[in-house]
Amino acid sequence: MTTSILTRKNQITLPDEIVRALDLAPGSQLAWSIGPDGTLIGTPQPDRAQRAAAAYGAGRRFLHPGDDPVRDLIAERLSDDDAYRTEE
Repeated sequence: MTTSILTRKNQITLPDEIVRALDLAPGSQLAWSIGPDGTLIGTPQPDRAQRAAAAYGAGRRFLHPGDDPVRDLIAERLSDDDAYRTEE
């Protein structure tokens, strides 16, 4: 077991073996909680790229065959642009 010391600024340094085992890097975020027996639990949180990769394609199950939301959005924007130009 390794130990860490809490500084006056409430900071700790994680032991290198923990950092390597959890594949942490500078800027990694940890969510902290206290277990029922008083243990401190630090859970690594996914970074932006990991969250984006996990969400990629998540809404596809709501699409009907042949739907193309990107095409529809582009058409909507072009229509808005045309409407704006005719108002001028």
